[in-house]
Amino acid sequence: MDKLDLNKLPRHVGIIMDGNGRWATGKGLIRTSGHKAGATTLKNIFKTCVNLKIPVLTIY
Repeated sequence: MDKLDLNKLPRHVGIIMDGNGRWATGKGLIRTSGHKAGATTLKNIFKTCVNLKIPVLTIY
């Protein structure tokens, strides 16, 4: 993030959460572990949006 132009960030980021279960089963894990990993990633994305002052985050 050191090279981001903070004047050119979006005001709205949209993310479609898809594939977490497939990711887990592809690694030999149960599907719910993929959903938990996706939730952890989503928390990191949320914190990043807050830190970058991106006012709208849509998750579907």
